[in-house]
Amino acid sequence: MTREAIRGGRPPARTAAPVSGATGTGPRRRPGGGRRGGGRLGVRAVGYGVLALGTVLYLGPFLIQIAGSFKTDPGAAQDPLGLIPDPATLQAWRKAFGLDTVLEMPIGRWLGNSVLVTVSITLGRLLIDSLIGYALARLRFTGRSLINALVIAVMAVPGVVLLIPKFLVLKQLGIFDSYAGMILPLLFDAVGILLMKTAFEQVPRELEEAARIDGAGVFTTYWRVVLPLVRPALITVGILSFQGSWNEFTHFLIATSDPAYETLNLGLARLAAGPLGGSQQFPLKLALATLSTLPVLIVYIVFQRHFIRSQMSAGGKE
Repeated sequence: MTREAIRGGRPPARTAAPVSGATGTGPRRRPGGGRRGGGRLGVRAVGYGVLALGTVLYLGPFLIQIAGSFKTDPGAAQDPLGLIPDPATLQAWRKAFGLDTVLEMPIGRWLGNSVLVTVSITLGRLLIDSLIGYALARLRFTGRSLINALVIAVMAVPGVVLLIPKFLVLKQLGIFDSYAGMILPLLFDAVGILLMKTAFEQVPRELEEAARIDGAGVFTTYWRVVLPLVRPALITVGILSFQGSWNEFTHFLIATSDPAYETLNLGLARLAAGPLGGSQQFPLKLALATLSTLPVLIVYIVFQRHFIRSQMSAGGKE
């Protein structure tokens, strides 16, 4: 206690100790920070739960299909949803590949027709859709708006409405029961044209102008300058075309009646309606269904990186 304090009768002033965080020297806690962090974890957990549930619902039937193809007929009838075959057997797959002479199934011919038709349609769509898409995106000509409207209108017409007109046209042109009749009507795809048109519109016009200054024509500019820049869109159109033409059924049903031109899906459908119509050979049916699914699955797995990149780039540019 100092002399001035004793003389004045006042107690000495006390120095307050600095409170952590009051003067900005200590760490500050944001109000509600713990609640906000917990809320984010809860939302993330719910999101992962929804994704897991969607994965199970999406892959569940496919896993059941694969597991059922390795079961015996009594085992599949007794436990149709089981994922572990007991006992496991390759009998259904032997029948599916024609190794069992009891049931005649020309799997080799069906697969060959499917591959020929699917590859031809896919390559044709890539060329035609890209050409039409480039013309609608870059060229200026009379009737351009009308053609664009017609392409969009085609998407609104149900495919089943065109079955009878397609059949009549194929008969009149003399290409019924032929590969030409199976392939030519499917070379035009409105969705692919719109996808390619959108992709071409994202390419800077300066590149095309520079190519034309160097003496390149319209087709050379399209083929050598612009087309390589829209490769992700081409792969997307290729995947969709392969999937659609491989799984096509109704058009092939009205385009051919000769068993020599049957595709895999058409042959399996007629087989299920005929010799397998009244039987309960579930493992064989599941093996045939798996066999028809594998090519599309393999193509998607191989090109999924480009497919996702195309969707992400399109979303970013929008």
